[in-house]
Amino acid sequence: MRDIPVLHLPVPLPPPISAVGRRSIPPSCALCRHRSLPSRSGLRAVFHPAKKFQVLAANKQLPELKNGKSESEGVSVRAEDSDGLDIGWLPAFPHVLVASMSNFLFGYHIGVMNGPIISVARELGFDGNPILEGLVVSIFIVGAFLGSISSGSLLDKLGFRRTFQIATIPLIVGGLLSAQAHTLDEILWGRFLVGLGIGVNTVLVPIYISEVAPTKYRGTLGGLCQIGTCLGIIASLFLGIPSEGDPHWWRIMLYIASLPGFFIAFGMQFAVESPRWLSKAGRVDESRVVIGNLWGESEVERAVEEFQSVIRNDGSDLNSEWSELLEEPNFRVAFIGGALFFLQQFAGINGVLYFSSLTFQDVGITNGALASLVIGITNFAGALCALNLMDKQGRQRLLIGSYLGMAVSMLLIVSTISFQLDEELSHNLSIVGTIAYIFSFAIGAGPVTGIIIPELSSNRARGKIMGFSLAVHWVCNFSVGLFFLDLVQTFGVAPVYASFGAFSLVAAIFSKYFLVETKGRSLEEIEMALNPNFHGSDK
Repeated sequence: MRDIPVLHLPVPLPPPISAVGRRSIPPSCALCRHRSLPSRSGLRAVFHPAKKFQVLAANKQLPELKNGKSESEGVSVRAEDSDGLDIGWLPAFPHVLVASMSNFLFGYHIGVMNGPIISVARELGFDGNPILEGLVVSIFIVGAFLGSISSGSLLDKLGFRRTFQIATIPLIVGGLLSAQAHTLDEILWGRFLVGLGIGVNTVLVPIYISEVAPTKYRGTLGGLCQIGTCLGIIASLFLGIPSEGDPHWWRIMLYIASLPGFFIAFGMQFAVESPRWLSKAGRVDESRVVIGNLWGESEVERAVEEFQSVIRNDGSDLNSEWSELLEEPNFRVAFIGGALFFLQQFAGINGVLYFSSLTFQDVGITNGALASLVIGITNFAGALCALNLMDKQGRQRLLIGSYLGMAVSMLLIVSTISFQLDEELSHNLSIVGTIAYIFSFAIGAGPVTGIIIPELSSNRARGKIMGFSLAVHWVCNFSVGLFFLDLVQTFGVAPVYASFGAFSLVAAIFSKYFLVETKGRSLEEIEMALNPNFHGSDK
C-alpha cells in the first residue's frame, strides 16, 4: 500500500501517495488514559466537554480584556498603513515561510517514492517482493512516529530554532544516504532518518506558527503548512516525470530532497525564537524585542503580562513531563487532539487518494502523472481557500463544513457504485465525488486539525500534546495503509467508502460538540478561558 501524508495531508498505501496519515493508533490509545484519572471530575471533562468548553470560552471575563482591546485589534491598527493596506501579517511572514519549508519537504517525501519505487526495487534487488517494497515506504512512518514522540522534550529544552536545526540533520543525512544507496539496508536507514526528521518538524511547524503569528493572522499564516505540503507533492510529481524514461532518475530526486534541509538550517539562523518560549526560559527582554518587531511596540507590555500570568499558573521550568497529560486540562486537549487525527485518518483520505488513479482511468485518463497532478491541484486550490477563510469563518465552522462535504462526497460515490446508472454518467459522478472530497478535505480537515490543537493546548504542555496527537496520526496512517486493500477485497469499495463517509459525519459532530472557536483570541486568552482553576493573574 502507499502513503499520503497530510497535515496537513495523510500518508501512503503500499506505494505511498503521501506521508502523514496511513497508519493508525486505535482509539483506545487516546481513550484508555481516562481510566487512570484520580477523580470523577476528570471523567466529566472528557465525556461532557462541549458544554464546559462553550460556557467557559463564552462567559469567562478575562482581566486582560477589561479594556475591550484584544491583541488582534491592536495589530490591526498597526496593520493599516497610510494606503489602508492590511500588512500586519508581513513582519511574521518570512519566519513562518522558513518554518513552512519543512512542510514542503514533507510533501516532497510524500510523493518522491510513488513512481520510482519500482526502479528502486529493480536496482537494489528486491523487485517483485511486495513486503520489501512496502517496508521501504513504511519505514518512513516508523521514523516519523519516533520523531513526533521525541519532539516535545527537545522543544522544551532547546526552543524552536535549535530544534528545527537539529531536525535537519537526519533530513539531510537520510536524503543523501537514500540517494547513494546500493543495498536494501542503506535505503531503509535513509528513509528511516528522513521520517525521524519529518516527525519532529510536523510537530514544530504548527506550534511555531501559532506562537509567532499575530492573533489576527494566526489562522491564515497557519494555513501555510498545508500550502507547503501541497507544493512539495506537486514538485515531486513534476520532478518524477523523467523517471519513466530513466531508471536511475530516483537518485537525482533523492539528492534534491536533501537541499531544503540546508535552507531550513540556514534560515532558522536568522528566524526569531518564539516569544512565548523566550519568556518561559526567563529571557523576557529578548521576548519583548521579538514582540515589538512582529506584533508592534503597542503590544509588548500587554503580551508580556499575559505570558507571565500563564507562566505563574503553569510553572516556570522548561521541562514538562508526559505524566502532565493525565492532568486537566491537558488530558482533555490531548484526548481531543488524538481523536481529531484518528477521525481525520479514518475518514479515508489516503484510501481515496489511492483509488483516485483508478477512478480517473475509468474516464479515459490513463496517464498516472496527469491524474496525480489533477488531485494535487485540487488539494492546492482547497488549501488556498482555507488560507482565505481561516480567520474569517473560524476553525470550528471550517472543520464542520469540511467533514460534511467529505461525507456528502462519499455518499455520491457510494451511490454511483451501488445503483445501476449509465456507465459514463457513473464514471463522471465518481470523478466529481472524488474531486469534491479532496477539495473538502483540503479546506478544513487537513489544515485546521494541525492548527487548532496547539491553540487549545496550554503553554507548558503544548509540545507534548502536539507530539502525542501526531503520534496518533502516524499510527492511524500506518493502520489505514496496512488494512485498506484487504478491506476493499473482502467487502468491496462501496462499503469501505460508506465507512469513510460515516467517520466523516462523526468527525463533523465531534467538531461541533467538543471544540470551541479560537479565532481572534490570543493563546493566553484561550488557555485562561479553558482552565477553570486558572489563578496566574493573582499577585
